[in-house]
Amino acid sequence: MKERTFLVKLALFFKGLAMGAANKVPGVSGGTVSFVLGFYEELIYSFQKINLNAFKLLLAGRFRSFFRYTNAEFLILILSGSVFSYFSVSLVLDYFLRNYELYVWSWFFGMIIGSIYYIAKDFKEWNRKTISFILIGIVVGIGISFLTPAKENDNLWFVFICGIIGVSGMTLPGLSGSFILILLGNYVLLLVDSVNALFLVITSLITGNTEVLSDPSNIRYLKIISVFTFGSVFGLVSFSHILGYVLKRYHSIVIAVIIGFITGSLGIVWPWKETKYLKIGEEFLIDNKGNKIVENYERFFPDMSISETWIALFWIVIGIGLILIIDYYGNRKK
Repeated sequence: MKERTFLVKLALFFKGLAMGAANKVPGVSGGTVSFVLGFYEELIYSFQKINLNAFKLLLAGRFRSFFRYTNAEFLILILSGSVFSYFSVSLVLDYFLRNYELYVWSWFFGMIIGSIYYIAKDFKEWNRKTISFILIGIVVGIGISFLTPAKENDNLWFVFICGIIGVSGMTLPGLSGSFILILLGNYVLLLVDSVNALFLVITSLITGNTEVLSDPSNIRYLKIISVFTFGSVFGLVSFSHILGYVLKRYHSIVIAVIIGFITGSLGIVWPWKETKYLKIGEEFLIDNKGNKIVENYERFFPDMSISETWIALFWIVIGIGLILIIDYYGNRKK
């Protein structure tokens, strides 16, 4: 494991920040961000190193060897950036999604188009088999976007399963973990209410207020986010072992499926859509902050005579351009 400079470490932290922010936005895959920013395979192989040998090193007290074997410095930088983004960048994204939804989705739509080009341009194995897997990935990606979400379920076993499945956004480019959690009915519970409760508890304890731990609601959310986190870690490690195995043996097929997934995800981030909210009778369901809970999206085609449509198209171009710039500077470093 080569020594990283301070600037490289800082860059990894910011890459984790970008991946974490993307993971929280329904329809956007943090795995796509990691792929485009060039650390996807290192992420998968690093998680793959969390195995029996790693635990033997840890139990033997060989901490330096454990640190190097698991590429822990890389994982800490990426994951700390991802966690930090939940309390910083993702909050900014939430604001823009509430106030400039069309333009944010347009920007993401453009970035995903750019990402498809970015990945496909270096893909050399164009044949019937890989094209078939690309088509399978596209069909699965589009099919997921039209599924009907389930109702919220706070059973801890189900929360654990949500952690395993929801973390797919980090390990499978094009598959949005946040959107999967919407389909499972637990997006608001796990990525909004529980995260907000955790933030409240941490900030309160820092200021010396221990009364927050006597609130049954806070204890409930702490249990939920703890189980969800454990499920996510379990899912990351187990998925990474599977993906590490298939990446080594079926690299071109895996990349083909990823291209398909990312292409299929365009249906989820299609900018011109109307948000549908969960209802009981005629009343909207709301979370503990008074926000309406998203059920799904009703898509439509833009009216080209409306000025905001042209602004949205401008943001699509900006999104594509951002990925092309990343590609340009990435090629210059090679």
